[in-house]
Amino acid sequence: MPAQTITRADLCEAVYQKVGLSRTESAALVELVLKEITDCLERGETVKLSSFGSFVIRKKGERIGRNPKTGKEVPISPRRVMVFKPSAILKQRINSAEGHSGDQS
Repeated sequence: MPAQTITRADLCEAVYQKVGLSRTESAALVELVLKEITDCLERGETVKLSSFGSFVIRKKGERIGRNPKTGKEVPISPRRVMVFKPSAILKQRINSAEGHSGDQS
């Protein structure tokens, strides 16, 4: 059974339920946090969230790739990619949750 996907609306609802802001304020808060993270990453900054993990921008140089359908070699242009590196605490929490899916079956 696939894992549940959490959406922005779900995050807004969680803030609303747990913090006590209005739904509008909760949505604005979530959007503000996501925008700040996005803006930092766009500038090439690393975003480190203690006990959660880090979003890191890496630069990849130009390289030759291969089209899997045709086998033809094609150049892949240089680009920036984002990598998420979970903290040791998050890794431990995820691994200790194995077998505890939270389903009420």
